[in-house]
Amino acid sequence: MFSTRLTLLCALASPPTAATRPAPAITEQSVRRVATLHTARAVHTATPLLSGDILIVGGMTEGGGAAASAELVDPRDNSTRDVGSLVTARHGHSATLLPDGRVLVAGGYNGDYLASLEMYDPSSKRFRPAGSLAEPRSGHTATMLPDGRILFTGGVGTGWTFLRSAELYDPATARSESVGSMTVPRESHVAALLEDGRVLIVGGHAGRRENMVVYSSAEIFSPTTRRFTPAASMRTPRHKHDAVKLHDGRILVLGGADRTDRTYFATTEIYNPRTDRFDTGPTMANERYKIAGTTVVLPDGGVLVTSGARTAELFDATAQRVREVTGGLSAAFRFAAAAPLHDGDVLITGGYDDRSRITNGVWRFEHR
Repeated sequence: MFSTRLTLLCALASPPTAATRPAPAITEQSVRRVATLHTARAVHTATPLLSGDILIVGGMTEGGGAAASAELVDPRDNSTRDVGSLVTARHGHSATLLPDGRVLVAGGYNGDYLASLEMYDPSSKRFRPAGSLAEPRSGHTATMLPDGRILFTGGVGTGWTFLRSAELYDPATARSESVGSMTVPRESHVAALLEDGRVLIVGGHAGRRENMVVYSSAEIFSPTTRRFTPAASMRTPRHKHDAVKLHDGRILVLGGADRTDRTYFATTEIYNPRTDRFDTGPTMANERYKIAGTTVVLPDGGVLVTSGARTAELFDATAQRVREVTGGLSAAFRFAAAAPLHDGDVLITGGYDDRSRITNGVWRFEHR
């Protein structure tokens, strides 16, 4: 990415003329607003369907309530339309695309912590009950394993309890079963699937207010043993951050905040599973937090950081640098959602600003 191969010419060869010299490939990239959601929402999910449409589900609405509504964004013309409502309104849930094209919606919060599961069927455009989690949870992670099962970890449960527990859901049987617990309870953590099928769990927090502890620790879940084991620690304790797997198998961790939520970070770290080590990555131009699930790996290996600031940024793993993208959002929206499109663009939806105003905006990162 962003590199050019030089071909050395023989000294006797004639230099190319302006007529024969190939024109350099120039790609302009920008972010612009392209549509409006029917419902302003934050802490929602955006899932790319096999059709190319983006499914927007649930979320927090103005006043703090939970939405039952869902809508589809068609990236071909940037149009939005309502689809069938959730059985249960929720925010802080997860949404996972299954290999057969359905979407599993799990957990969340609507005044109660939820264990219920729902399945969205794109053929009927309807949600139907799909069983229950082993334990109610919101603010958890959901990671699809290579065998098609989904690992749920941590979050917050009944009575505002911070969870160490984890469970595996099997779409073939529509059943979820508990597995070994994490080494510590975690919320506002992130998870990333490693190349070998294990899952890296990074950071997060437990406790409230003066009793809050923000972690630098990480751990790894093995599907073979169904157990978590400690991994190396980050250089900076962080929660409300994000993490994605780079094309070379390393894990990029970025942004987040300290326990006060008044100091948030522009720093990045890169986990190498071969050495079990976090190394310092490049510093972003913008401090960002409340960004989980809004960082997207592009087809060329670049990484687009979309939310938590007014401008998006592109991370170049080869050159180890980050640069801002032209255009941007109307505010530093947090708890937004982002989804990759089939053409390499990225859709960014919703979120709330510094005054907790929730947006119905839809922005698109474009190559042109």
